[in-house]
Amino acid sequence: MFSDVEVKMKKKNKILFSRESLCLQELIQLIQKQKHRTIALWALDCAQETLGKFEEKYPDEKRPRICLELCDAWSRGTIKMPLAKKAILEAHAVAKTINDPEYEALCHAIGHAGATVHVETHAIGLPMYELTSIVISCGLKNYQIMVGKKINYYYDKLLYWQENTDKIKRDWAKFLLDDTRENKEKILKRNSRKD
Repeated sequence: MFSDVEVKMKKKNKILFSRESLCLQELIQLIQKQKHRTIALWALDCAQETLGKFEEKYPDEKRPRICLELCDAWSRGTIKMPLAKKAILEAHAVAKTINDPEYEALCHAIGHAGATVHVETHAIGLPMYELTSIVISCGLKNYQIMVGKKINYYYDKLLYWQENTDKIKRDWAKFLLDDTRENKEKILKRNSRKD
């Protein structure tokens, strides 16, 4: 289940998971079944834990927090995309300013979580990068249990939001209320089969 991760680790790849990673297939299939607003809410929610870990080590670095706050505001329709997009890019930029691969991956995870408000295909970036951070932290011999637990956490959270997104009182940006648009992660998967 994790053989591709170990190959990438030995090659010293910066990101150890991909859309093809066996361990992510069930999560990706569940993402493909969701409305855009459900995935956005899921990503923003899951990223709060990621942000907490990042801020424990880098409490003075506010760009990842600002990213999530502005992307949440964007999802509610209170700000427009350019402001949120700038914050997303700033969250990714933090990774270039710290020399800490574990926390660089967390910055990218947060950036992708925020970018999920724009398009569903960014959602899988959250686990791909956060799980990479876990592997870096645990090492090759001890990561599998922690990665497995985190994948279960993502899956269970997505099931929760699948059930509850439309039950909560929340303002939504107009584009997130359009359920006629097909899930972009599903389209990406379908198009990859044609290649």
